Amino acid sequence: MKKALIITYYWPPAGGPGVQRWLNFVKYFKEFGIEPVVYVPENPHYPLIDPSFEADVPNDVEILKHPVNEPYKFAKLLSKKKTSQISSGIISEKKQASLEKLLLFIRGNFFIPDARIGWVKPSVSILKKYLSENSIDTIITTGPPHSLHLIGLQLQKVTNIPWVADFRDPWTTIHYHKSLRLTKASEKKHKQLEAEVLRSADLITVTSPTTKKEFQEITQKPIEVITNGYEMREKITPNLDTKFSIAHIGSLLSERNPTVLWNVLSELVLENKEFTNDFQLTLAGTISESVVDSIKQNGLEDNLKLFGYVSHSEALQMQHDAQVLLLLEIDRPETKAIIPGKLFEYFAAERPIVALGPKGSDIEQLIRETESGQFFAYSEKGKLKSNILKLYSEYKKGELKVSSKNISKYSRKNLTKHMAETIKKVAG
Repeated sequence: MKKALIITYYWPPAGGPGVQRWLNFVKYFKEFGIEPVVYVPENPHYPLIDPSFEADVPNDVEILKHPVNEPYKFAKLLSKKKTSQISSGIISEKKQASLEKLLLFIRGNFFIPDARIGWVKPSVSILKKYLSENSIDTIITTGPPHSLHLIGLQLQKVTNIPWVADFRDPWTTIHYHKSLRLTKASEKKHKQLEAEVLRSADLITVTSPTTKKEFQEITQKPIEVITNGYEMREKITPNLDTKFSIAHIGSLLSERNPTVLWNVLSELVLENKEFTNDFQLTLAGTISESVVDSIKQNGLEDNLKLFGYVSHSEALQMQHDAQVLLLLEIDRPETKAIIPGKLFEYFAAERPIVALGPKGSDIEQLIRETESGQFFAYSEKGKLKSNILKLYSEYKKGELKVSSKNISKYSRKNLTKHMAETIKKVAG
């Protein structure tokens, strides 16, 4: 049994996708010969809370905690809504208020690489002592926040313990990086830190093939692609919506606003009264006001059903109940590497997927491989409209279904096996 110290910011009761990857690795590690020890902040600022995840934390796992000082708690005194949005990654480049511009400038230039940088120094001190008194075979850091990789970097310098740096998202190429109003000096510092981490870690794990290609241009260290996946706590019995529901389950950020889709749906509503009566656009999660406004401007207000944030278990049920599942990624080249965690849950729900994203997106390859739906670039309006009409026709006939293939390898348990084998190679 190899013992691994996992340094992560997101941990129950945190909600959202950031917590699920390592929570589920920890849940299954012992079955594959890894004994996890988890180090997390004692008083974190989580933009989303979902207590249901606490049930998945193994009773026998050792959890270390240390307080973190974060600037968000002070900024909240000025604008609770804006700081929560920025913390969640909801950054609008349009019509930014002076306060938001100031917060972004401070966030980007005074807290490099991110607002959790203040946790690095005390964590290194605490963990250095812990490692001197306990036998650990591998140190694992997971980001974002990428400041946690600096903990691994510094621990590597004072120990001979192998270090794995796990990137759930890219660092300097992530879509909102350019929105942080960085000075040239700050941008240079980000790139220097990124390169130092990538060239120092004994192994790098990433969640997408595109991120691997990007990192291979910076480092010669081995890089393993281990995607996110799906986890079923219990068997879910679908109760299909009676309406022709097209459902997006998860946050819709300010710039993830597919006006081409709203235009297509608006045309279908105007052209077909029967479609108008049958169609329902279901959105569950944190939704940007600009997205809702855009939907209403396209005359879809009567077909829109907003649920707000729902628990993970509720989200899974909604995915199984939807007639069609909607996956949206920002139409930018830098989002080609982003594979939303919900995609794998969509696979497990086995409902037809309609996905929009940038050309060359890793999402397209996964959907094609699993035969779980269709992917469209934002420029493919005609094909998108034809596909929705086809799905609607199948719905009317009672034949709307999908026969997904090759999805079992994306189960959390099988992915944990892959991660455990990877860690053992490094641990020796």
